[in-house]
Amino acid sequence: MADIPILSIIIFLPLLGALVILLIKDDENSLNNIKKVALWTSVGVFLLSLFIWLQFDSSNSGYQFQEKFRWFNDFNFYYHIGIDGISLFMVILSTFLTPLCILASWESIKKRVKEYMIAFLFLETVMIGMFASIDILLFYIFFEVVLIPMYLIIGIWGGERRIYASFKFFLYTLLGSVLMLIAIIVIYRLTNSMSIEDLQGNYFAKNVQIYLWLAFFASFAVKIPMWPFHTWLPDAHVEAPTAGSVILAGVLLKMGGYGFIRFSLGMLPEASEYFSPFIMILSIVAIVYTSFVALAQTDIKKLIAYSSVAHMGLVTIGIFIVNSQGLEGAMIQMISHGVLSGALFFCVGVIYDRMHTREINFYAGLVNRMPIYATVFMIFMLGSVGLPGTSGFIGEFLVIVGAFKYSSIVVIGAAIGIILSAVYMLYLYKRIIFGVMTNEKLIEILDLNNREKIILIPLAIAVIFIGIFPNVFIEPMRLPIESIIINYEFANAK
Repeated sequence: MADIPILSIIIFLPLLGALVILLIKDDENSLNNIKKVALWTSVGVFLLSLFIWLQFDSSNSGYQFQEKFRWFNDFNFYYHIGIDGISLFMVILSTFLTPLCILASWESIKKRVKEYMIAFLFLETVMIGMFASIDILLFYIFFEVVLIPMYLIIGIWGGERRIYASFKFFLYTLLGSVLMLIAIIVIYRLTNSMSIEDLQGNYFAKNVQIYLWLAFFASFAVKIPMWPFHTWLPDAHVEAPTAGSVILAGVLLKMGGYGFIRFSLGMLPEASEYFSPFIMILSIVAIVYTSFVALAQTDIKKLIAYSSVAHMGLVTIGIFIVNSQGLEGAMIQMISHGVLSGALFFCVGVIYDRMHTREINFYAGLVNRMPIYATVFMIFMLGSVGLPGTSGFIGEFLVIVGAFKYSSIVVIGAAIGIILSAVYMLYLYKRIIFGVMTNEKLIEILDLNNREKIILIPLAIAVIFIGIFPNVFIEPMRLPIESIIINYEFANAK
């Protein structure tokens, strides 16, 4: 296995699938073949990522499956990839959701199907490449290129205000990343290195760290997104097609949290310590404020979008309290939120494809006509509110335990958010699923078809599996997290 570039195969196999689709004749008779190539390519990538998980050594805190060669002879720039326990599950989350997104688009995408499938496979390549990058410049390239396919997916296949939403998404994320590029250039000038692995132990002077930290923060805070940098998210979610919303919430928001762990904590520990109270304030405001905003929504997608901001506030709390429970909780919360938010957006897509509206007041009593749908929706709703036995509980519980070691005020803020999440999610479920079906248009609505079951049942299994067997996910990330904490404490003890 040592001679097989398995990680590069996983990264670039979707591009190969996109190339095959590009060569297929674009007509009505070929649409099914285009969809099948996209689906089976993404399924193959997912199976290969599971193989990496099976071969992963949890007793090794470093990067595994590394590949490295110089790609700029005059500079220390390398194509350097590898994964550790932190990036492993971000890669698997990306490969897990992509084939489900392609299946979800099977009937709903009617125009320019060929271009749509190419965009999704290209998006998969850059997502995996970003999480697997060990060279900062390579990370930045993948990090930025993610914008292109997502911009197209929203702008071409989105709703009525898709142009506005896609431009807002692009400009917010691009402007933040300009400062990140400046920070990368400064790091290279100071260290003559672009290796994330090497720079984990290379501490800059505190005043330099502060400026670098703010530059990275400008990019990662928009991506995650933190309050008040979150205003692009509801528009992007509402206008994006269902699969676009799934990837946006399931994977792209995690890029910010992953960046905070890898760069802010790993490379700039003294600045992270200095700014941690600032992060706690923003996180608590985000959790409480966006929970109330979610409660006031009449559009199902907007409600779930605002709930994402609140849940990611728990992630930033877990990251910047910098203890093992907090960081493990933040990682599990990111994995859990990726599955749960993706599943909830799929559920919205199911009824939107039938009724072509997302207004909460349009629906009521769906349990009478869609019992299977009501059951899987309940699993995802309960996971979102953190019911014990679901993935949502594990992440929230660990973050709360870690926060007790940091500040009781932070614990209270996080707890208020968890309570509010139960309020707006249970209220949403009550209005849509229960009650008397008074809308005559809902009388003929059909329950989940086989394709929709194939999408939603694996997600429901994942929610329960993570909730019952969390150590399967915590063990591989434990040593890399300990390494980050040791470096962080050593730097701040000087």
